[in-house]
Amino acid sequence: MKNRYFISSLLITLSLILCLLPNSVAQVAMNSDGSSPDISAGLDVQFTNKGFLPPRMTEVQRDAILSPAAGLIIYCSDWSELQIYNGTDWVVVTVSPAKPPCGEPLVDARDSQSYTTVQIGSQCWMASNLNIGMKIDVGGDQTDNATIERYCYGNNTANCDVYGGLYQWDEMMQYVTSEGAQGICPDGWHLPSDAEWMILEEEAESTTGINWTIGGLRGTDVGGNLKETGFTHWLSPNYGATNSSGFTCLPGGFWASSVSFQYLTTRGKFWSSTYFGLYAMYRELFHNSRQVKMGLTPKEEGLSVRCVRD
Repeated sequence: MKNRYFISSLLITLSLILCLLPNSVAQVAMNSDGSSPDISAGLDVQFTNKGFLPPRMTEVQRDAILSPAAGLIIYCSDWSELQIYNGTDWVVVTVSPAKPPCGEPLVDARDSQSYTTVQIGSQCWMASNLNIGMKIDVGGDQTDNATIERYCYGNNTANCDVYGGLYQWDEMMQYVTSEGAQGICPDGWHLPSDAEWMILEEEAESTTGINWTIGGLRGTDVGGNLKETGFTHWLSPNYGATNSSGFTCLPGGFWASSVSFQYLTTRGKFWSSTYFGLYAMYRELFHNSRQVKMGLTPKEEGLSVRCVRD
């Protein structure tokens, strides 16, 4: 019996020594089927009924690890967290949730408002106007005060509930000037640039060779294909409206200090994140046209906002 135990112990010891020798084992496979490790892996773990269990320890035990290497992973039992050392600090290992398919409702985690979404070509757009923020009455500019502010047409909250808020450009951008910034959009979404509006219009236009005409009108029926149909929100004749794109443009009008509120139910005017000095690019759709107008307008105006997914 002693000889058997001695031989067994010797074999185990030799195995451990061989494993510890430099270059003795280039790759390791851990599985139940005896398969070889993948050529790209130093350690290849394959099981269908078992998981990987990292070292479990308290925060005190974790902090007692001498010179932890960047990439070291442990499970901290004090916080019930999987943690990784990034070379400077221990940080929580998080997994970003998968993006829901475009076309499913977008629920804004900031206020639980829900927005329809639509895939148009390569882009995923909000199919309803953004309506985030605290309503303030006109009479002054929206300000950089850590609170998103919005105008509601006619100072009436009910209009925001239907047509979304109206925002000055700086407030929309959250006081940065980077084209394509997130601004007041939900996480994972951003403010469309002029170029992204053009991509949308190319997709919505039913003819080829879309061009600008005199007066900044674009295409032949791109506006009609972007507008919500019927007269629930648009004033008659809502000319050319098919909403074949699914964009469902709404006519929220706009606000300007020189004229106050104008054009509810007859025009939808939307910001882009592209600007030139004191002016920024916009898009405008009309109840009596099936085209889209583009141009520059003062950043102080209050316009509608749509977001596009990152």
